[in-house]
Amino acid sequence: MTFDETEPVPVRDLTFDVRTTGPDSGEPVVLLHGFPATSLTWSEVAPVLAEAGLRVVAPDQRGYSPHARPDAVEAYTTAALAQDVVDLADALGLETFHLVGHDWGAAVAWYVAAHHGHRLRTLTAFSVPHLAAYNAALRGDEEAKDKASYIGLLRQEGKAETLLLEDDARRLRAMYQGAVPDQLVDAYVAQLQQPGALTAALAWYRAMTSDLGDLPAVEVPTTYVWSTDDLAIGRSGADACGEHVTADYRYTVLEGTSHWIPEEEPAAAAAAILARVRGTVVA
Repeated sequence: MTFDETEPVPVRDLTFDVRTTGPDSGEPVVLLHGFPATSLTWSEVAPVLAEAGLRVVAPDQRGYSPHARPDAVEAYTTAALAQDVVDLADALGLETFHLVGHDWGAAVAWYVAAHHGHRLRTLTAFSVPHLAAYNAALRGDEEAKDKASYIGLLRQEGKAETLLLEDDARRLRAMYQGAVPDQLVDAYVAQLQQPGALTAALAWYRAMTSDLGDLPAVEVPTTYVWSTDDLAIGRSGADACGEHVTADYRYTVLEGTSHWIPEEEPAAAAAAILARVRGTVVA
């Protein structure tokens, strides 16, 4: 099976669309996408990981997979999203695995690492830092508050959907900052234009609560990658991320790169993942 295709994986009463590539015997690495994207976020990263011998698993997460799209906002808590990752690993026979996430996928990955760390071999997070560091920055740093101001809009039911989808999703397309290839933008937008899809994706924001800021420290070997031109994540939270990791930790800053690290800098993203998986660091 190629990464261009998805296969259905049943998990409890949901069915996730999952992309896989690489040898079945390889060390498993699970890749989690963010908003507003899909598992295609990893299109240029996954082949590099597979060529290195890893078994790559990349799901369209809850709300993005058409048959894993509950109606209720409360079905999209970060705890539920994290449990999906663990249950998906169980369904695929992965006792332990390397976990990678970008944007919201990184937030979910941090939650998995904090609450289900015994299942993880390593963690690599792009853009979003440990949620305690992110929350502290929101309380005390004006830049972080300004960069996060969009969240208030996304939590407004109905209004956000209308603004993002009108005029052929003009505002939604603008969120990619010109850093994401056009064919991926078209694929992301088409997925989110499905009935109920954008509302389900926005439910991740609407279901989150302040207790995410109390997330415990992570005891998993971790790499965190932040980029200086990230419009959503400020430097103070990024710099403080390592204070919430008690295991081996590597912090990498990509100069002049936007929020969309996996699409804009796939070689750097793949190198960071492979370095962490192999127990080394990127110089």
